[in-house]
Amino acid sequence: MHVYFPQYLLLQRMGSAGDGGEGRPSSGGTGARERCPAMNASSREMAARARQEALLPGVSRTFALTIPQLPDMLRPAITNAYLLCRTADTIEDSTRLSTADKARHYQALLDMLDNRLTGGDFARQLLREAPISLAAEQELILRAPELAAVYQSLPAEQRRILYRCLKIMSQGMARFEGLQNPLGLPDGEHFRDYCYVVAGVVGEMLTELFALADRDIARRRDALLPLARGFGQGLQMTNILKDVRDDRERGICWLPRDLLAANGCSLDEHGHWRRDDAFRSAIGQLVAVAHHQLRLARTYTLAIPARQRGMRRFCSWALGMALYTLRNIHRRPDFRSASEVKISRQRLRTIILGCNLSVGSDRLLETGFALASRGLPLPSAEQLQGLSSEGRAP
Repeated sequence: MHVYFPQYLLLQRMGSAGDGGEGRPSSGGTGARERCPAMNASSREMAARARQEALLPGVSRTFALTIPQLPDMLRPAITNAYLLCRTADTIEDSTRLSTADKARHYQALLDMLDNRLTGGDFARQLLREAPISLAAEQELILRAPELAAVYQSLPAEQRRILYRCLKIMSQGMARFEGLQNPLGLPDGEHFRDYCYVVAGVVGEMLTELFALADRDIARRRDALLPLARGFGQGLQMTNILKDVRDDRERGICWLPRDLLAANGCSLDEHGHWRRDDAFRSAIGQLVAVAHHQLRLARTYTLAIPARQRGMRRFCSWALGMALYTLRNIHRRPDFRSASEVKISRQRLRTIILGCNLSVGSDRLLETGFALASRGLPLPSAEQLQGLSSEGRAP
């Protein structure tokens, strides 16, 4: 297990300039005594980072696979970011909290990052008001103090990037909570904007973090950010389509009502919409839009320098999984549960092997992406109107 600890943080804790210059302890006894607390602090931070990595498999099989592919200097920040985003998602998924209660807990999450609330108080308040049945999610919330500690140990620029993402996500989720209902979101623009606040902003965050680690990515930042929003929307659309039946059973639907209506479909609570040709037509259009967004993800992945193999693996694995899931949805739009369209373990192994073999070659990656997207439709310009991330102002 690789654990990154910034050397300058360690030096800051080992002494100030007055102890011997540039953060090093002097050769006297005082410096020797100061070294122990500093080493203990660094050991605690390293242990907290190791424990946050151990949380990943329980809350996301995908990110437990992809995050370890990243360079060591990015792994603590991106692991921390994902777990904090997953914490916000746990608040969103709670059926025990009112809209106002959820907004309060989203703000408490931000307050924890701002050091205005302890991680322990955040966890106790949330678990008291919204008991969580899944053991992995319980563990995630209980580990909030350690997530906060890891966040505070990150370099200031990484913290700024993470905080922006969590703020947009939390405030966006609170806003969309009031629009949640079994009949879908009002229209395509609401659908697009929801995808941005829960996923597109994550693409922006990852791009900003990648830019800190690679000068070529930093130079391409402005061109990559729109592609990153598309990448996030493509992944989120695939998840929404995959989970549409399971979400409906919970009384939730994120599909755009205007698109459904244009196809002659209404998600009437007592209707047999799953077997409705109009519903399948609407799903087909959304599959096409999602495919378009994933083509932006392909362009994004190929824009990452080939020498950054870990970043390319991180992106290409996620993209491959999404494309094959989307193909399953396209082939059987009348599926009854998400389990029917999830990719198999064998397919996952094939995706990983193929990406690993081709990650250093643009041509081979292009070929792999073309194979993964074979048979998927593309939308017309009219179908993209109001739905694509490209139409959203940053």
